[in-house]
Amino acid sequence: MPRTLPLLGRTAVVTGAARGIGEGMARALVRRGARVALLGHEEPALARIAAAFPGRAAHWPVDVTDEAAMARTAARVEQRFGPPSVLVANAGVAAGGLFLDHDPATWRRVVEVNLIGSAVTVRTFLPGLLVTRGYYLQVASLAALAPAPLMSAYGASKAGVEAFAHAVRAELAHRGVAVGVAYLSWTDTDMIRGAQHHDSLRALRARMPWPAGRIYAPQPVVDRLVRGIERRSPAVYAQPWLRAVQAARACLPAVVTHRARRELGRLDGRAGLSATGLLGAGGEADADAAGLKR
Repeated sequence: MPRTLPLLGRTAVVTGAARGIGEGMARALVRRGARVALLGHEEPALARIAAAFPGRAAHWPVDVTDEAAMARTAARVEQRFGPPSVLVANAGVAAGGLFLDHDPATWRRVVEVNLIGSAVTVRTFLPGLLVTRGYYLQVASLAALAPAPLMSAYGASKAGVEAFAHAVRAELAHRGVAVGVAYLSWTDTDMIRGAQHHDSLRALRARMPWPAGRIYAPQPVVDRLVRGIERRSPAVYAQPWLRAVQAARACLPAVVTHRARRELGRLDGRAGLSATGLLGAGGEADADAAGLKR
């Protein structure tokens, strides 16, 4: 246990909490003394996590893109735990493949969940954060810092949430609400394991320079993100080398384009570059909820 517990007795809301980084953060926040509201699609998984922390965690199945449902959920969370001091916009989905090959509905859904869902989440819970002068952490990605060939929807949505969080930070600074952006590289979650089943995304990762092509263990990532919450950090780098990527981001589009011209030119036309559906079990759950083909 840490020597101090800055989150003791405070309420934290975590979206996409049924698995992966969201689940890990929810568990870590409870252990650090917070009362945690778990939001996501997969009710059995959410219920299992909440049951491990009776009285300190509760779950609400909800689609983060559904404004009316999110408003009802926020009211129930506040009735149960009080206004939130921490909001983690973590819910996200991904799909891979060449942009021209993507099913338009799947491409749009990635943007809707990752970008619009984050905005809906903030709009819904911001009144409570204003009361507590709380902290909002937006989970972004390496894809917000550098172009992501074969993941155009994911890259666009993560760059979008980064810009959104920066704008909201500037709007809220004088009202005492702090805003942070979390940057993650490939982390061993269900989404990334789903990506490994597709030739196109295996090829993408294999051709990334070290250390960007590594897959990282989730617990150190969770620990860094939660420390960032406790410190109300404006930027949280799940892997320390991402700071260097941040500093070099202006030159990265040209570098990525140069590499992609060679690599994709060699692979173009192969069946392995065909578009995927939403990745992983979490993606499948969202596809089912949204009525998308898998």
